[in-house]
Amino acid sequence: MAQTADHGGGIDAAARQYGGARSDWIDLSTGINPEPYPIAALPADAWTALPDSAALGSLLAAARRFWRVPDAAEVVAAPGASALIARIPALCPAPAYVPGPTYNEHARAFHNAGLPVTDATAPVHVHVHPNNPDGKLWPESVRGTQLTVVDESFGDIAPETSMIARTAYPGTLVLKSFGKFWGLAGMRLGFAIGHPETLRGPNGRLADMIGPWAVSGPALAIGAAALSDLVWAETTRARLAQDATRLDAMVCARGARLVGGTTLFRLYQVEDAALWQDRLARQRIWSRIFPYSGTWLRLGLPPAHGWDRLEQALATMTETAA
Repeated sequence: MAQTADHGGGIDAAARQYGGARSDWIDLSTGINPEPYPIAALPADAWTALPDSAALGSLLAAARRFWRVPDAAEVVAAPGASALIARIPALCPAPAYVPGPTYNEHARAFHNAGLPVTDATAPVHVHVHPNNPDGKLWPESVRGTQLTVVDESFGDIAPETSMIARTAYPGTLVLKSFGKFWGLAGMRLGFAIGHPETLRGPNGRLADMIGPWAVSGPALAIGAAALSDLVWAETTRARLAQDATRLDAMVCARGARLVGGTTLFRLYQVEDAALWQDRLARQRIWSRIFPYSGTWLRLGLPPAHGWDRLEQALATMTETAA
């Protein structure tokens, strides 16, 4: 039986429960940058032609430069990091260790492949770095005996913490998500980076598992442009840090306590997380709570127009919610 995914988002379901149109809601349940990379006009053939090798080559070259990928490593582009996560068990069909609490997509992929998720003796180790939802950074020493997966979906806020240098040698696979830092989750673009030996399993290469034309023409063009825009990336990191500090001040003033996170999302401890989510939802603001904790509340950053609404919603919180 397939394991159910546990994600943020779900505004349509929230609107059915609490009312309002989708456009009435502010979604703080994800860690997606609320000020996305600006999309320039695209050439017509980005939409009308099958993606060609030149466009893919430009994207991969930009990815290599941006992440300083070792020459010995290979870069595979895919329609989102989730498409890659689902195929990792085929690269190394063995028991996995996924220390938690963390994003459950990795454990789900091994479970759905009929492979057990066990303890640190497992040959495959998966580390979300920084971790979701607490923002923990793993030490460089973490590794499995056969494969180490380092999920850096939120890592572009702090590039100095990346373990991508390890991909010069077999045994480490680094995942990158374009949707989080660049704020274009709907574009569906993700990357796997590793030594060619790492990206080849018993049934073939990861790139072949993804199939031809895996990344759309618009995603190829937008991704190449964004990964080449270093000024935007540096400016964005500074803004995210400022906004995370601002969010902490607002939420902690209402009785919450900061327990972790990144500059794209913050994790707070409250007395009753479900009650906080309910109170915010009544103001058309969607938050994230977790099935394994009754006291953790995760909030992403509001868009520019959402700060006042969030402050007003927090003002309605009672001492019981705090």
